[in-house]
Amino acid sequence: MGTWRIGPDLLARARFTLSPKAEMVSALSALLDPQDSADRAYRTVHQAAFEAMLARFPLRRAVLRSSFRPGRGDVSGWVADYLAAPLTSRVVTAEDEIAAVAARTPDQMRQDLEEATLAPLPPDLADAPLAEAAAGLLDWVCTRTLASDWPRRERVLRADIVARTGQLASHGWAVVLRDLGHGREWVGGGELRINRYNLPTRELPATAQLFFIPVLSAKGWVGWSRTEAYAIYYPVTGRLAPTEAARRGGLDRLIGANRAALLRMLDQPAGTTGLAARTRLPVGSVGNHLRVLLDSGAVTRRRSGRAVLYWRTPLGDALVASDGP
Repeated sequence: MGTWRIGPDLLARARFTLSPKAEMVSALSALLDPQDSADRAYRTVHQAAFEAMLARFPLRRAVLRSSFRPGRGDVSGWVADYLAAPLTSRVVTAEDEIAAVAARTPDQMRQDLEEATLAPLPPDLADAPLAEAAAGLLDWVCTRTLASDWPRRERVLRADIVARTGQLASHGWAVVLRDLGHGREWVGGGELRINRYNLPTRELPATAQLFFIPVLSAKGWVGWSRTEAYAIYYPVTGRLAPTEAARRGGLDRLIGANRAALLRMLDQPAGTTGLAARTRLPVGSVGNHLRVLLDSGAVTRRRSGRAVLYWRTPLGDALVASDGP
């Protein structure tokens, strides 16, 4: 899989499209691995509910644990096929993609998870309803965390597709393919490099379908289905991407520099006097700012002896996280 050999007829039929499931995969990656997350605010807001859901449904946790393989040394990273395989219809909805996962057979799910982990499934999972658990996991991520944000995500993703197709018309496939993420490039001879691992070239059938799918993620992946549909999931880049640098400083402009500074300090409980000393603001001014943050739901408070301590709520955490490091 180090390179894919793509014939001219297949490349001529290739197209850019959207996949709601790809955003679900990006969301799961953000929730599982904060170091690789492109959206710390998303993780901050949804992590507690996500962990509570997994505690209620241990089979979903077991399926998820076997669905991602990080790249290490000479071993390539991997996303289980039930997550990475694209659908072939022109218009794909979240419901379509979740239903396709639910319809996978027990043998398909076992193969998907064993291929991802490079190991046999534990005996307690061999006869478990794996497809049902996988579909339930995706449905929760979709309905509980992504549905309200999907219109924004869709606008960004569609804007990226418009930009890529314009680039294609001006410069051709060689330039477009070179800009699909780290390790991706057109190497000539009809070959597209997918990653930097020393893996054999995969010959894509002339009858296959090839999709390029943008994702709001820090990194991309590839996938294919048994119906000879192949997909390259690439991270949205450039001015369209919601980068940390673009967001940095936005909190100061939103709520004011002093309130933003106080909110950043309240990752641990603190009192008015201590905050005044740290910010060099008058105690009365600090109290007024804290009252506004309290009324807005960004902080909460509790009395401890004669002192009143303040600290951030999940809303406050999300505001700070969205402002970048």
